[in-house]
Amino acid sequence: MSERPDDLLIDAQGEVAIRKRLTQVALGRVAADRSLRVGRLLDVATRTWKADQEIVFSGRRIAWVGDAGTYPGEIGERFAEPELSAVPGLGEVHKHIESSHLTPEFEAALVIPRGNTWTCEASHEFSNVRASHTLDYWLEARRQGSPLKIFPLPGSAVPPTAYEAGGSHLGHDEQDAFLRESLMVAGLDEVMDWPAIINADNPSHERLWGMIAATFARRGVVEGHAAGLRDLATINAFAAAGLASDHEAMTPEEFWDKLTHGLFMELRIHTMPEIIRDLVGRGLADWSQIAFATDDRSTNETLKRGATDLNVRTAIENGLSPEIAVQCVTINPARHMRLTPWVGTIAPGRFGDVVLLSDMQSFAIEKVWADGQEAAAGGTFTGPLPKIDWPDWARNTVQIGRTLTAEDFAIAAPRPEQTAEAAVLRPFHWTEDFLTFTLPVADGAVQRDPARNITKFSIVDRYSGAGKVARMFWLGCGPKTENSAVASSLAHDKHNVWCVGSSDAAMAMAVNALSETGGGWALVREGKLVATVRYEIAGLMSCRPAEGLAAEMDALYAEAAEMEWLYEPSFHPRWLPGFPERLGFATLTCAPWHWNLVAPNDLAPEGLVDIQTGRTHKVVW
Repeated sequence: MSERPDDLLIDAQGEVAIRKRLTQVALGRVAADRSLRVGRLLDVATRTWKADQEIVFSGRRIAWVGDAGTYPGEIGERFAEPELSAVPGLGEVHKHIESSHLTPEFEAALVIPRGNTWTCEASHEFSNVRASHTLDYWLEARRQGSPLKIFPLPGSAVPPTAYEAGGSHLGHDEQDAFLRESLMVAGLDEVMDWPAIINADNPSHERLWGMIAATFARRGVVEGHAAGLRDLATINAFAAAGLASDHEAMTPEEFWDKLTHGLFMELRIHTMPEIIRDLVGRGLADWSQIAFATDDRSTNETLKRGATDLNVRTAIENGLSPEIAVQCVTINPARHMRLTPWVGTIAPGRFGDVVLLSDMQSFAIEKVWADGQEAAAGGTFTGPLPKIDWPDWARNTVQIGRTLTAEDFAIAAPRPEQTAEAAVLRPFHWTEDFLTFTLPVADGAVQRDPARNITKFSIVDRYSGAGKVARMFWLGCGPKTENSAVASSLAHDKHNVWCVGSSDAAMAMAVNALSETGGGWALVREGKLVATVRYEIAGLMSCRPAEGLAAEMDALYAEAAEMEWLYEPSFHPRWLPGFPERLGFATLTCAPWHWNLVAPNDLAPEGLVDIQTGRTHKVVW
């Protein structure tokens, strides 16, 4: 390939130079670098197949597409796949790469063999940790030659609510600067704090509307998050606010109501079968306002089940035509994100991303081209994998500041009696009130009650260096095994450290171990540290191949399988018995949550806060 650095990132000045060159190559006046001849090609704009097509590349872009043998100019290298069908590189309309727990260069190696060549990165996670480096982080792998195109959307939830302190802060001026800095920035990531949008007295009201204004001014896309917002009055208000999309619909009825009120609908895998069957049954003819979204998917799950390709296969298996399914991961998300000049179709001017299939109905991927050359074959990544030495601002992010002890997790009794009243939550507790239990007191501290599935949960501030700890009692989660605990720095969306344990000493041991590794997971069983998983980048990701990270996670799962775990059903259908991995999502502070635990701060001194109203409450009384 001709080395042209201006091909990697999109900026206005460089784009003009690229387009001038592509124009001359398309006319045959300047030689093309290579061509790819395919048995047939899907034109996603018209949903039609074209037989025996040739795709001509210049640098990392497509310069010409047409009937094989009719290109008017010279071609440096020719490749032919007459038995394979070509579709555009698959795109992610809404994904948190942080949830794969891989740095971008290793994310590319994981997902490109599965057809995913471009991603709209929903940067709530990294931006909460290092907001000022949002673009430095997400664009660096691309600058160094990674074939995965990442279009960052800086997070609106930075902080997630006004009732969470420490870490990063983004507002109008920062969003305006992001959008001005790079054309790769597609807009504003999912606006989640609905109470702050609709209530002028909410402390985050002006900050969020300022970010929306900055995005509108640069013609970016304002992504939405409408979890639990299902009545028509609220759906109308949500659309009226300019929040363009939703990926949280749980039922066919909710999905249809939002689709028919102007929202671009992003459909996730766990609700896809039922909703696809419903839409097909309705006879929906125009799917242009729908895309498939991965949102959050771990490395282990991706290795076992797939990436964007899994979303396509699931849709086809539930009755959607393969051609429409492909539109939902190519041209539809590109149109929504206003990225059609660069991705979404196999057409001149776009990046040279092509997925080659041996069978359309089963969506069997044989090879993937990215940036105008082969990047994967037979499920193996063959593209460039830059070696990036991530700097200290990406690595040294878990700043607890001191060694914690069992006393840090004790909850002092409010009075010298044998019992105390305690506020209790359970994972994904979406009702308006917390639970209240009478718990025993011993040695001046309120105690767990494992007979009733009540344990202790904590949030540890990892930003200030002061080691502040919020703790309370939770129902139906965490170790039942004595003197055991699990801790993680994956705690959506603020990403402080959460810990749940059957003893205070085990909780301190788990959090201290996590601090030493720079983030990730730590598991203590019967007073011994038995497993850790390292997320040394932002406390969220690891700079290594997917298989190495997956092996470490499997070792954690194996140790956890030797333990007993508390369990109570919750409102979330994906909250299941066993190792409580999804507690990393139970810390969310957005709709439909009311009460949750956050790190101690001036607005929530003990950490227990109703994120809808800002009300606080003691954890025991």
